[in-house]
Amino acid sequence: MQVPAKIRQAVEQQLEGFPQKQLQQAAEELSQRYRTEAPTASAHLNTDLAAAAYLAVRFPATFSAVRRAMAETAGICPEFAPATQLDAGSGPGTAVLTAGDVWPSLQQALLLEGSGSIRRVGESMVAESGIAAEWQTGDLASVAINRRFDLVTCAYVLSELPASAQRLLIERLWSATAGVLLLVEPGTPAGWQRILQARTALLHAGAQMLAPCPHAFACPLVSPDWCHFAERVERSRMHRLVKQGDVPWEDEKFLYLAVGRERAVGHGSRVLMRPKIHNGLISLKLCNADGSMTQPVIRKRDRSYKQARRVDWGETLDSVLDSEQ
Repeated sequence: MQVPAKIRQAVEQQLEGFPQKQLQQAAEELSQRYRTEAPTASAHLNTDLAAAAYLAVRFPATFSAVRRAMAETAGICPEFAPATQLDAGSGPGTAVLTAGDVWPSLQQALLLEGSGSIRRVGESMVAESGIAAEWQTGDLASVAINRRFDLVTCAYVLSELPASAQRLLIERLWSATAGVLLLVEPGTPAGWQRILQARTALLHAGAQMLAPCPHAFACPLVSPDWCHFAERVERSRMHRLVKQGDVPWEDEKFLYLAVGRERAVGHGSRVLMRPKIHNGLISLKLCNADGSMTQPVIRKRDRSYKQARRVDWGETLDSVLDSEQ
């Protein structure tokens, strides 16, 4: 996907005045930390240069992943129209900007961010969105949350916290949720484990499963396999320059969990990998509403063939496809 033009222009304005060589070096250091999922990654966004490097090389990917997660959630809950949002670990306001793009009903947001440099960037960018934003600083485990919100988001944050702090944060975020809670994490085996732990805790607390899981049973996948998705992101000219790459796109692997206070109506099967098409056969990997994982092979003579040709990784099907396994 492509970041909306208005938001892309806001990013480019924030990058003005930073020498390209310095941005490239800072971006490389930042990428190294995120590749290792360092628990202190967010602490390295405490300078204006680091914040600018994040905007240049990570913001487009995280925006696209969060937007895809929100779009899938909106598809499951078509009547959900949030007016208020709480965003934990907001960075430059990514999840609020994304929510405003997916749900035009959004009017107000409370953003929690401890890094002054990235928060200042976020304040400037969110101010242009038309959403009434309030920012708070402080530790996510202790900052005051005294009301409930229609939409609560926490994107690319759990990996920066120890396990005990993750559990506490999830409990607090669920308590603040009036409608939907959305978590987004890197699409790695470690990220999958964090999402699984959050899923177990939230279901135990009474949350209703929305997406991506079409069921509330145990995950049918077994390590070394893991659930994740990918979103293709178009790289801007500045993105390519700072990242020192020629390829005009990149694939952001991510995973997410959306739960709510209300049960969603009708879950189909979730496509768990990019469909493989060979010699007129389509191989799918599906997570189904009965808690099973199946790998159907669709033939041209099957009535579901046209539907299978259109479906993509991460999307849902109305029902498990009738075919030979």
